[in-house]
Amino acid sequence: MRSPRPYSPQAGPGAQSLNERRKAATQLDIARAACELFAEHGPDGTTAEDIAHRAGVALRTFYRYFRNKQEAVAPLLAGGGDAWRALLAEEDPGTPLTEALERAVTRSLTGTQALDEGLEVTRGLLRAATTDEALRAVWYRVNQESEERLVPVVARLAGPDAEPLAVRLLAAAATDAIRIALELWSTTDTPPTGPGSPAELAIRCLRDLTGAMPLMR
Repeated sequence: MRSPRPYSPQAGPGAQSLNERRKAATQLDIARAACELFAEHGPDGTTAEDIAHRAGVALRTFYRYFRNKQEAVAPLLAGGGDAWRALLAEEDPGTPLTEALERAVTRSLTGTQALDEGLEVTRGLLRAATTDEALRAVWYRVNQESEERLVPVVARLAGPDAEPLAVRLLAAAATDAIRIALELWSTTDTPPTGPGSPAELAIRCLRDLTGAMPLMR
């Protein structure tokens, strides 16, 4: 039986309930513990029991939310996508899509959350994923789900006359631009800001991938 996907945002309007916020906080605590242990010992040297102990929860609580140890990192990996979609959603309809996308990408990859925790954690996880197929699968699934959630955000900005295919392609390209930038950056020791940073690489990828798209003209 599949466990719930803890990194999936709650559907529907309104704020999360207190119980939902507590669950999300527990999941994030487990995710941080998993990331710390993966950094210290690698996925092969870390067990679900180790993660539960580091997070201060029972092993049954761990398995209530996650199917395996690799799955436990998903909330942190998904957090970056959630943040950048939220920033893009702040843009007003009618704003040129090139401008809106580049601004949201830059803000999300240079903001406090990204610089304080997200980018270095992601770099470590992506390095570990090169030799861990299950961890790599979590990364790709997080990106696929982020892309799917990006479609309505792009559609709103593009306007009611935008062709669904064009919207779908742009959402895919924007998601891949960030994914590729992070994967390339993770193979280096480049700082998270400045030349060669995720933000700079993502903008380059975005421009190359979307330059010929009608919605970006």
